[in-house]
Amino acid sequence: MEENEEQDLIVNHTVVADVGQSLIRIDKFLNDRLPNASRNKIQEALKSGNIKVNDEDVKPNYKIRPNDVVTVIIPADKEPMKAEPEEIPLDVLFEDDEVMVINKPAGLVVHPGVGNRSGTLVNGLLHHIKNLPEKNGSDRPGIVHRLDKLTSGLMVIGKTEQALNKLAAQFFHRTTDRQYIALVWGDLEEDEGIIEGNIGRSLKNRKLMSVFPEGDFGKPAITHYKVLERFGYVSVVSCKLETGRTHQIRVHFKHIGHPLFADPDYGGDKVLKGTVFKKYKQFVMNCFEMLNRQALHAKTLAFDHPKTGERMSFDSELPEDLQSVIDKWRSYIANRNPNEA
Repeated sequence: MEENEEQDLIVNHTVVADVGQSLIRIDKFLNDRLPNASRNKIQEALKSGNIKVNDEDVKPNYKIRPNDVVTVIIPADKEPMKAEPEEIPLDVLFEDDEVMVINKPAGLVVHPGVGNRSGTLVNGLLHHIKNLPEKNGSDRPGIVHRLDKLTSGLMVIGKTEQALNKLAAQFFHRTTDRQYIALVWGDLEEDEGIIEGNIGRSLKNRKLMSVFPEGDFGKPAITHYKVLERFGYVSVVSCKLETGRTHQIRVHFKHIGHPLFADPDYGGDKVLKGTVFKKYKQFVMNCFEMLNRQALHAKTLAFDHPKTGERMSFDSELPEDLQSVIDKWRSYIANRNPNEA
């Protein structure tokens, strides 16, 4: 989704009625065929316009006919892992009865999982929002998209079932708008460009992702980038995603030979570009100590409010650790000794 992968947070079903299908209400029809989706979840999806028959919106009392093709987009239910409320500070930029927009700090895990059963964003949300819909015991109440643990930046939270459904549809159809800022190794040849290549689990390490340019594995992924500032050895870039695959920005830039600076998983935490001089290497190591994570921040976020339809746009400042490293590189390049270039 990023850079986070939304696909496993949003389920897209297609169900085709039999030739001999008898007339039956659509909620009953889907309830019989989608056993993991509650009737309430199906009804909320109908109200939100997330269920279509033959590519057209239908009313909740619509009766299924033979050969009808029904498409359904709903937030996914995962294996329950009960999350308990915890008093965790949240940087809230906006909040009303439907949504909350937060600026997630690096180091905060989004939802409970193996090895992270507490201390997550979800635990904090359950403390902050007393009536946050828990989606039938899911470990991801309110969550419709993710950021990696060590990625900072903006996230939107759905506070009602209807808000979750409408936000899920926007992320699925890519009508949201998100911009990321990254510091990457190297001096990119073009001022702007597009990185394409299927992304899937690495065949060597299942915890990491890989690009499969031949398209034989993984799912299609497209990243648009623009160079904002060049420091010779590293570059500041802005990124916009057409897709939301796991680790997308990180793995795409590694694929083109420009890993994110200080990225511990994709090789960016080593001195990859620059001189052999000890002073330079010490400078880079000092930068690693200041940042201690991949140089990636979800800076902007825009979406349609799930109730009013109003387009809402948010912007965040770069966190201190990332801004300080960028400033340090800027100063180093401006004041470097030409004999050590």
